[in-house]
Amino acid sequence: MALDGYTDLNVSRQAMKAELLDAETEIRLARAWRDRRDERALHRLITAYMRLAISMAARFRRYGAPMNDLIQEASLGLMKAADKFDPDRGVRFSTYAVWWIKASIQDYVMRKWSMVRTGSTSSQKALFFNLRRVQAKLEREAGDRGEPSNRHLLRERVATEMGVPLADVEMMEGRLSGSDYSLNAVQSAGQDGREWIEALEDESPQAAEAVEVAHDAELLRGWLWRALQGLSARERYIVAERKLKDGGRTLESLGVELGLSKERVRQLEASAFAKMRASLESQSPEVVHFLA
Repeated sequence: MALDGYTDLNVSRQAMKAELLDAETEIRLARAWRDRRDERALHRLITAYMRLAISMAARFRRYGAPMNDLIQEASLGLMKAADKFDPDRGVRFSTYAVWWIKASIQDYVMRKWSMVRTGSTSSQKALFFNLRRVQAKLEREAGDRGEPSNRHLLRERVATEMGVPLADVEMMEGRLSGSDYSLNAVQSAGQDGREWIEALEDESPQAAEAVEVAHDAELLRGWLWRALQGLSARERYIVAERKLKDGGRTLESLGVELGLSKERVRQLEASAFAKMRASLESQSPEVVHFLA
């Protein structure tokens, strides 16, 4: 497999000389690898995007890992992306590769940080790489309000800001302080404290799944936006008030505002949905259930 030769110390110099691929060439090379296992095509695709891998690796130097090791891990992520890339999904290879490269580097950094892993779910990774930044931001805001320093309150605010349990914040803060623990040690005080070993399971989606979900969501947003643009201003307003806001408004309240009968508002809404359904069906029959 054409995945050798990327651990050489001169890889940075070589990557800067690599060609820049357009979208059509990417697709052609990716199909050649997928359909015919053409190793020259795979090698060319990987080589063209080594500069991306190196650039992303450089962002993680502050975690204390050797740059050569970071580049190797970034290269592994790039190779996995090239091996698994589906050129028929309509997404650029660079967009797809970023997920794999970042995941590979982050896993390496977290492994190197300690023999005891802190956990590898998406929320735990977010905590590991963003905890200090969020803490600093919240501390500045508290200082601007003249509030006294309160570590417990700060942890609670971090948990709220990042959408994670307080116990996870306490665990990661202790982990980043430099202390090490037995796998059976309790992560935080209290009856609900978890043991470190409970953080080892990874139930998060794999990078490929995450890219596909993000790409499909972006496509759907585009289709919905185009469908909405095909409506009159009044129809768009009714759809937005009824379906795109929390606690959508009633037909009666919209009728009062627009000077229309409840039945007329219902007719306009039905007409708008029919137009949107036709627009969405022209893109993909599978998405019309969003208007059910």
